[in-house]
Amino acid sequence: MKILRHTDANWSQSAATFQRQAQPSASLSEQVGALIETVKKGGDQALRDLTLKFDAATLPEGNLRLPAQALEQAWQSLEPAMREALSASARNVQDFARRSLRRDWSAQNEQGALVGEIFQPFERVGCYVPGGSAPLISTAIMTVTLAAAAGVPQIVVCTPCGRDGQIHPALLAALRIAGATEVYPIGGAQAIAAMAYGTQSIAPVAKIVGPGNRFVVEAKRQCIGAVSIDLLPGPSEVLILADRTGNPAFIAADILAQAEHGKDSQAGFITDDEALLLEVEREVQRQIVSLSRQEQLRPVLDQGVFLALVPNLREGIGLVNAYAPEHLVLIAEKEAEILPQIRTAGAIFLGNHSPVAVGDFLAGPSHTLPTGGAGKSFPGLTVDMFQRRTSIIRLDAESCAKSLPIAHAFAAAEGLDAHGRSVAIRCESAT
Repeated sequence: MKILRHTDANWSQSAATFQRQAQPSASLSEQVGALIETVKKGGDQALRDLTLKFDAATLPEGNLRLPAQALEQAWQSLEPAMREALSASARNVQDFARRSLRRDWSAQNEQGALVGEIFQPFERVGCYVPGGSAPLISTAIMTVTLAAAAGVPQIVVCTPCGRDGQIHPALLAALRIAGATEVYPIGGAQAIAAMAYGTQSIAPVAKIVGPGNRFVVEAKRQCIGAVSIDLLPGPSEVLILADRTGNPAFIAADILAQAEHGKDSQAGFITDDEALLLEVEREVQRQIVSLSRQEQLRPVLDQGVFLALVPNLREGIGLVNAYAPEHLVLIAEKEAEILPQIRTAGAIFLGNHSPVAVGDFLAGPSHTLPTGGAGKSFPGLTVDMFQRRTSIIRLDAESCAKSLPIAHAFAAAEGLDAHGRSVAIRCESAT
């Protein structure tokens, strides 16, 4: 763990590192671009070749889609407690999503024209669910359920398979209850390309959502235009801002829960209390020895975890907004004053008893959130991202006539006389 203090000689340099901007390296962009082109040209066979290369798995010949009964069988094979856990999570996420849906509306403008918006679900969307070292069943709930709540009829899921070419049964069960209509055992940038451009097995989608590693995130970025995307959610991260009221054991547990993701995950703790910082450092070292995923935890603890002491929480808030964390845990006596000042976090967990893991698994809002500083520009995944918005305008003769002087003024200023005439001719025909 890195320990940073505002009294350090290089503090200004350390504080500057909080100002993040998510940008891919040139080599990553080149690699991902080549993968996308390979899939565009090679279709299903390219997916088979790349799955063998990156996942050491052999996909069968013929259609790559998993049979629907595989999801049902996986659901039926689950222990009752796991079925109830998935059901409870899905209910919370679905309820939150339904409350967030955008709804049609209409009104009259000043000239009497009817204006409004209608919201319709996308016809076909793609959800990417990461695999890797653990089956992220929660991500299935946090993406597919929102699409289903929005009324999307075709919900395609791509997720990496194991070396045996199979998808973990618990993940298949989660996809079943969430509402997936098609599932393909394909991961990585090649899965994004397949959903964006289509192959023999996979028809193109209109929008792609979901988190992934840096290759997946870069593939989503490069496919913008061919498809719509939600946001650019990469390796997971948490930042904790606490004053002296923070519980060091709870804070350390959140740091370790984040580090458990492994690879490029990050966890940070900011406080204005020296004693709390030292207690958290001790707690992390005490708790880590009892955890199972040491291979994932240790590298993140060495390279991706920092504890920072600031002179006051005002400076801590500034660092939070510069960092734009995916998850922020806020523990402070003056929580109500601080909360409105946080402007870039993907999700905020308030108080000592709000673990990030509950947000990851079941609270209700989607855990698919912006990372790498992208929270300054992107929100987290929401149900309305699965809705297409269309504006509606209706004029009658009276409102058209009232609009004519204004339309004429704009047309004259822009030198577009045909525009003005298209309004005037309707008014003339009405007299």
